[in-house]
Amino acid sequence: MAQARWPRQSANMRMTLREAFELEWKMAEQARRFGDFDVAFRHLERAHIIGQRRTRLHMQSHLGMLRVAWQRRDLRELVGQITRTVAAALFSRLWVPVGNTGGSNVSPFRSMPVPSDLQCYAIDPDGSD
Repeated sequence: MAQARWPRQSANMRMTLREAFELEWKMAEQARRFGDFDVAFRHLERAHIIGQRRTRLHMQSHLGMLRVAWQRRDLRELVGQITRTVAAALFSRLWVPVGNTGGSNVSPFRSMPVPSDLQCYAIDPDGSD
C-alpha cells in the first residue's frame, strides 16, 4: 500500500491541530485495515506528535498504537503502550517531550526533532484549534 500524502497547503491555509490529527488517524486506520502495520504505526507516531499536548488526542494515539501492537502480537510494544496510555492520561497537560513519537522503541522522556510539516502543531503550546 502506498503511503498517503498530506494535501499541500500555503502558510495561511494551515489545518487546525484537530484536522491534522484526524488526517493522520484516518490514514493509520486505512493502512491498518489493509494489514500494513508499519505504515499505520508511522501515521500514529505523527498523530502522537500532533496531539500529545491534548489529553484525549494523546491517549487516542497511544490506544491506536496499542491496537497495532496487538495485531502484530508485539508484547514489548503492548506493554509500552499500556504504560504510555496511563501516563498520557495523567501528564499530557503538565509536560510532554516535544517531538517524541510515542513508540516503545524510544524513551518516553526523550525530546526528538519534529518533522518540518508538523512543527506548527508540536511546538505551539495552544495547538491553534
